[in-house]
Amino acid sequence: MFLFLLLAMVVVVGAVTLAVVGGGDRGVLLDTAPECLTDPLPATRPLVTSDIEKLRLPMAVRGYRMADVDEALDRVAAELAERDARIADLESALSGALSQGAPGPDLRKRSFGREPGHDEGGER
Repeated sequence: MFLFLLLAMVVVVGAVTLAVVGGGDRGVLLDTAPECLTDPLPATRPLVTSDIEKLRLPMAVRGYRMADVDEALDRVAAELAERDARIADLESALSGALSQGAPGPDLRKRSFGREPGHDEGGER
């Protein structure tokens, strides 16, 4: 009886193995390309908030694919560094203009969203 059960188990394991692996061109499992980033970050324009919100990284066996995560983080870091440099340039230009006494708009008194010339009471 034990020999019969052992032989039956070998036959079942062999059948399952052949079904999974398949035989030649008639294989049950099809070869698929690895999952990759379906909606990459745009290369033709600067990033905007919605680009980051829509970014979905492909999953791997143990989390996310490191190459895709590294690529996305490198792109975001480069964009942030570029924006930081631009902000620093604009701030230095503004401080230089203010130190020379150049007239400019007084942004502290300006009420955004209202027509120029109207004060808080709505009168001219």
